[in-house]
Amino acid sequence: MQTILNKYAHLLTHYCMQVKPGDKVFISSTILAEPLVREVFREAYAAGAALVEYDLAFRERERVFMENAGDAALQTLPALTRLAMETFDCYLNIRAPYNLRETSGATPERAKMRTDALAPINKAYFERTADRRLKRNLCQYPTDAAAQEAGMGLSEYETFVFGACKLFADDPGAEWLKVRANQQRIVDHLNRCSIVRYIAEGTDITFSTQGRTWMNSDGQTNMPSGEVYTSPVEDAVNGTVHFSYPCIYQGNEVEGVTLWVKDGLIEKWEARRGQDFLDKIFDMPGTRRFGEAAIGTNYDIQRMTKNILFDEKIGGTIHMAIGQSYLQTGGKNESPVHWDMISDMTKEGEIWADGEKIYEKGKFLI
Repeated sequence: MQTILNKYAHLLTHYCMQVKPGDKVFISSTILAEPLVREVFREAYAAGAALVEYDLAFRERERVFMENAGDAALQTLPALTRLAMETFDCYLNIRAPYNLRETSGATPERAKMRTDALAPINKAYFERTADRRLKRNLCQYPTDAAAQEAGMGLSEYETFVFGACKLFADDPGAEWLKVRANQQRIVDHLNRCSIVRYIAEGTDITFSTQGRTWMNSDGQTNMPSGEVYTSPVEDAVNGTVHFSYPCIYQGNEVEGVTLWVKDGLIEKWEARRGQDFLDKIFDMPGTRRFGEAAIGTNYDIQRMTKNILFDEKIGGTIHMAIGQSYLQTGGKNESPVHWDMISDMTKEGEIWADGEKIYEKGKFLI
């Protein structure tokens, strides 16, 4: 385990965040991830970091806050997080949950108040990560809660997480460089195209990417990764899209989501389960337009774990996100929400680009 954590910390510090001498690094996690935080702390300073700060949440911190904070507290920004998002050079978010349903009991009114208050931090984060002024990475530390959510024992989940990150390889960084090279040819092809169409069971949706950029997600901003993504032109999405995987957001699970879209606006939505929550989300600003369209390419991940960090990368899937766009792709939609929704493409899925079929049954043809 110690050897794996050493390799993990090295990968996160050097390949993902590319920590340079003089960089200020901010780590956000929970106390459960202390063994990995300790190794990243060591590795970052060894790489020449000028400052490594961290925020480690204790058990039920967010639940206690949401149940007891007054209105003034709900509207007050966390000072260290704001400082880090606005001025630091590197940001590592290590998911290590105690309880994945910790804040699900918060009233919609209080949750919205908190979400609205955090908007300046989210704005700084999206703007500074877009041009890599803030080099960020989101990763996972295995915990019992995450393992149970994935339907695995902890040891099995550890193997799954570390394997998805290629930590069993002699040189994980070199393996991710291979992923980068393989995905770049896909990105290069898509960036020469303007109109993309997803077809699958219950799905026939077309969107324009004119003037937008497809990105190669190669493990630097997410670990693990394995996807190519863009932000579609906001008013140029048309058709119907059905998401065959459960859609999970802030601990809420919605199943059987279908969206009907005209000129970029989601005009109608249905869910087999969780309709009330879906209705509340679509009442929030910017959520009725898409911020992302993407294709999962990590064929080492072949099972759903109810963790979007892994699930959106599943090889043979597509996903679209409602809400906030990625500025680095040229997206313009703004929203406090970015909710990825996933669909399987391995049975009868097709992707067409400028009238050419480039993908069939979960595999690229180019």
